[in-house]
Amino acid sequence: MASFDPDAEPTRRFRRRPADTRPQPREDPVQRPRFDRPPPAGNDWYGAPPGYAVPPPQQPYEPWSPPRGPFPPGPPQPPARPRRSRFRRDRTGRRPRRRLLGRVVRVVAALAVVQALLVLSLRWVDPPTTAFMAANPEGSIQQSVPVEHVSRNFLAAVIAHEDAQLPYRSGAFEWSELWGRAVGYLSGQDDPSGSTIPQQVAKNVFLNQEFSAWRKGLEAGIAMEMAALIDDRRMLELYVNYAQFGPTLYGVCAAGWYYFDSPPGELSEAEAVQLVGLLPSPGHVQRAPGGGMDFEVDDGLGWLSRSHVINAQNRVPAWIDRLGFQPVEDAGVEGLASDQPPSDDDCSSAPDEVTELIAAEGTA
Repeated sequence: MASFDPDAEPTRRFRRRPADTRPQPREDPVQRPRFDRPPPAGNDWYGAPPGYAVPPPQQPYEPWSPPRGPFPPGPPQPPARPRRSRFRRDRTGRRPRRRLLGRVVRVVAALAVVQALLVLSLRWVDPPTTAFMAANPEGSIQQSVPVEHVSRNFLAAVIAHEDAQLPYRSGAFEWSELWGRAVGYLSGQDDPSGSTIPQQVAKNVFLNQEFSAWRKGLEAGIAMEMAALIDDRRMLELYVNYAQFGPTLYGVCAAGWYYFDSPPGELSEAEAVQLVGLLPSPGHVQRAPGGGMDFEVDDGLGWLSRSHVINAQNRVPAWIDRLGFQPVEDAGVEGLASDQPPSDDDCSSAPDEVTELIAAEGTA
């Protein structure tokens, strides 16, 4: 068996150091505290380290007061970055969308007030023009006349032909009839009842001839407002003065003189029936030579106006014979036109524009 010399390294780690190389205790004049006994009285367990300066006594507490200027300007600060928000706010702190909605509400309210004032003014003021008249590219001829100076034959024919329930209905229309008209319009059928006189006045004064659900709804709203603010007598007066009776003729004053050389207060029953027959289709007729109606017009649609006149001749006289002028009196128009004293606005003479039109057509 081989033999090896013992390794001296393991035994070298456990050798004791020589006496002269052992760490000698440091001579420190400062006595260090001992932890194997309680601290001395006075709590001066630890002594002050060498070179330690005793702090000065503290000053008594005084409340803080802000320093007084002037101060030198500080370094310029970068502008504050605005906080990003989905809804920006203005100085008042309100959101723009809410502000926009508030403005829209205020504008709509202002328009509603103005429109209500215009409707209310119709109780006393005859408008110089209407939306229908302004939209006519060929112009318009119109002159107002008080309803008392209009023939009772014509007033009775208008009520019979256009709105027999005007004196007896509370409101502008019956809701059942309005619903039936809406259903017929949406289904593409003919109008079962037609517009009432308040609806036609609202259309003639404020709206146009557009056939749409939006215009019909607006017409119904204005008619309800007018029926609440204007009585039946004034409503009938507005209708006969602003209804269309020819391509450029509006009102019974111009129509009576143009077709029959007659003032509105002297229209006979036959003449009145022919005039109200033109109301559904007044744009396809002209004056016949010497007076009367001629349906041979250039647009070739005279047959349409003639058919409406024939329809009125078949229905209206029987209604007048049965009820007479009672519906006219129930609407608030009393007496006869012949009983009224003359006035400056009774249309007792032909308007100059009507005379010029007859002369231009050569049908005098």
